[in-house]
Amino acid sequence: MANDPTAEGRSDQNLVERLRNVPAMSDLPREELEWLVQNGSLDVYEAGAVVAAEGKPVGNLFIIVSGRVAVWVDRGNGLRRVMEWRAGEVTGMVPYSRMKAPPGDNRAEETSELLTIPVNRFPDMVNHCPEFTSGTVHSMVDRARTFRASDLQDEKMISLGKLASGLAHELNNPSSAAVRSAKVLQDTLADADAATRALGERGIPPAALDLLERVLGVDAGSAVGAESERVATTALDLADREDELSDWLERQSCDLTLAGPLADMCLTVPEMDALAGRMAAGELEPSLKWVTARYMARTLSDEIWKAATRIHDLISVVKRFTYMDNLAAPDVVDVEDGLRDTIEILAPRAASSDVGVRLEVDENLPRVTAIGGEMNQVWMSLIDNALDAVSEGGAVDVTARLEVGRVVVSVTDDGPGIAPEILPQIFDPLFTTKPPGAGIGMGLEIARRLVRRSLGEISVESRPGRTEFRVSLIAEES
Repeated sequence: MANDPTAEGRSDQNLVERLRNVPAMSDLPREELEWLVQNGSLDVYEAGAVVAAEGKPVGNLFIIVSGRVAVWVDRGNGLRRVMEWRAGEVTGMVPYSRMKAPPGDNRAEETSELLTIPVNRFPDMVNHCPEFTSGTVHSMVDRARTFRASDLQDEKMISLGKLASGLAHELNNPSSAAVRSAKVLQDTLADADAATRALGERGIPPAALDLLERVLGVDAGSAVGAESERVATTALDLADREDELSDWLERQSCDLTLAGPLADMCLTVPEMDALAGRMAAGELEPSLKWVTARYMARTLSDEIWKAATRIHDLISVVKRFTYMDNLAAPDVVDVEDGLRDTIEILAPRAASSDVGVRLEVDENLPRVTAIGGEMNQVWMSLIDNALDAVSEGGAVDVTARLEVGRVVVSVTDDGPGIAPEILPQIFDPLFTTKPPGAGIGMGLEIARRLVRRSLGEISVESRPGRTEFRVSLIAEES
């Protein structure tokens, strides 16, 4: 059956009226709406259908007549809806846009009608629909701004995830040590109290107490008596000394569990003989219990202090790294501090791959004017990428030098290098050389954006066995 032009005309006019009733398009001239309807096709997408696929060229402009279309992006932390379009809004390719492919799948959120304008009609559309074209350009700018903000937020979250992972790994040891030592300290304090009461009951004279205090201060190489010998400190020697002390305690009919603490105190059998020779009958065992309990309490307290200090230092690193006490605004920034903090945060990752990370900084390196938190995000991205690039046992060198009024930070790795044909693309959005799921292709693009926000420049040179990223920032005048 031949097409009925009258029916087609009524259908077109009906679609024009539907578009006029959409608030987002109600102000457009009717002739522009008619041109769009006559030069486009109305397509229906069921819920979940892909309108434009991630990474594939887009050849059409889509006007949402009814329903909803959203773009879903996976930047390494799961699918997330970045943007949604409703009736009257435009997605797909738009005039003057440099976007060639969407960063994620554009899917219909519900059954949706889309008016599709092919890209080959764009030149005529610009002439016949100036107001609509102008609106799509504004829409493109808003869309780009939204995607940039989303990209930056996702990259921040990825950096935060790496920060949290490194911090959790580094905090685990000192926190576990503090908990373990605190628990043992509770029992040790009870033993010390009991030993103190026993000494009081024995009526130990002041001279003997002074001797015990001196014993408490014994360390490797010191002596209680003239017959002391040099104390070895290896694990094997420590085990041998503990065995010798156990035998000595058994001969003295004393508690054998004291051997371990006495060996840790670096006491030897000759020293114990000298000590026993100055003790009255019945004073030796309570004296040794008092000494070892005091020693253990002091040792455990020292371990807790070291663990707490390490935790405090790590928290200070995080505060400096994130600039959590500062506004996100340009300030005078110490580049060396930022690099050291970043390397410390990534240290567990480097250690797990047996990668050596070396930092070399010029003496009296001037500070720079930059957004500190953002520059640390750049250091994190560059050093983390370098760790990805090298094989087990590889090396990453980080340097910071003053060159002609600028502070230049170089991150160099000895990995396989970047192929010459793809080197010009590495700062492009969505470009990545990592396998699917391992990279999102936004880290370097965002790094460049952040560097430029601090009035800096970033460049790269690569050949097999050596890839170098250089960041140049304006040095503060002294």
